[in-house]
Amino acid sequence: MKITLVALGVFVAMNVSNSIAAVTGPDAATVAKVKKILRESPLIDGHNDVPWQYRKRKASFEQVDLASDTSKLRPPMVTDIARLRAGGMGGQFWSVYIPTSYTNAEGIQAVLEQIDVVHRMMARYPDAFELALTADDVERIHRKGKIASLIGMEGGHSIGNLLAALRMTYRLGARYMTLTHTKNTDWADAAGDVPQHHGLTPFGEDIVREMNRLGMLVDLSHVTDETMRSALKVTRAPVIFSHSSARALCDHARNVPDDVLRLTAKNGGVVMVCFLPGYTVERERADMMAHDVEERRLEKLFPDDTKKVETSLAEWRKAHPEPAPCSLVDVADHIDHIRKVAGIDYIGIGGDYEGFRGPPIGLEDVSKYPDLLAELMRRGYSATDIKKIAGLNVLRALRGAERVAAQMQREAGGK
Repeated sequence: MKITLVALGVFVAMNVSNSIAAVTGPDAATVAKVKKILRESPLIDGHNDVPWQYRKRKASFEQVDLASDTSKLRPPMVTDIARLRAGGMGGQFWSVYIPTSYTNAEGIQAVLEQIDVVHRMMARYPDAFELALTADDVERIHRKGKIASLIGMEGGHSIGNLLAALRMTYRLGARYMTLTHTKNTDWADAAGDVPQHHGLTPFGEDIVREMNRLGMLVDLSHVTDETMRSALKVTRAPVIFSHSSARALCDHARNVPDDVLRLTAKNGGVVMVCFLPGYTVERERADMMAHDVEERRLEKLFPDDTKKVETSLAEWRKAHPEPAPCSLVDVADHIDHIRKVAGIDYIGIGGDYEGFRGPPIGLEDVSKYPDLLAELMRRGYSATDIKKIAGLNVLRALRGAERVAAQMQREAGGK
């Protein structure tokens, strides 16, 4: 009983601390310092699912207008140009996610349509966005006062087992590919599925090598630990985790275990910390997993009645109240842990906005990045540290991928 009471006391104290931080907010003077830093050096987020919102909502650019306040949409969004600017955004990897049910030709068509959405965003909002293909592009566009826009493919199913599709998506602007999403591909295991290959198959290794040759970042969010380690053995270029956090603090399979954090540091890669509550604290992880299990059960029970699934899920939620929310303090704890295990040079930010249910307190939308960085400064992080975490680390990784690509192409005679 004594141990239980002590643990409960710690839990309550942590939540009180988080609540106080969320209510009081960061120091205004520190936030001002952060915003000045972000004008000098770009903030680059590893993952935002805005392109999927257009497809999910079957919406046009008139219906989902990023030049307006998207919080007024139903359901609301947390990303628009005004809030991106308020958040000091200098570069954004836009995720061209497609569901894992889309495979082969259907998947290739869908990902091309999603890439097209990003290109159309560039054309519709030329004063705000500009497509970036290199690290130099990101810095150049940031100096112009625009948001450098990069493309990230979420899941190897997007290429339909075709190296040709990988090459063509690179030509269209894709600068990272997450090797899997929630389901295994024919060549790599996903963290959300039953292991089939125990890492990468020989063809999976070929895909990593071809990504290296192209200069496309290998993204290891969503893959199993075995796949992480396999890819780190094969790759010649730095890897990224575009939206993952520390396994030691939240035991979700998508988070990165300490041994892989160390391997990533040796590789020169970057772990871009995710804001999703279910990947931040254990109580939120347990709730998210239970919610997902119930949702899948209801979908099987009512396969042709989405309304029945929604109402039944709402009834389930009434009987299973949500846990105490996490906050930006908990997200900062993940950054602290990765710094301790891997080092300051291997941390980035990958919010995963527009792709999750309910943000942490204090990180409600894309305007809140400076508040997180101000919390880090409160903990003793220097201006140089903030620049590295905000964007310089991922720019270094991207430049590393570009250098490896140039070297491999020279070795192959330019092919």
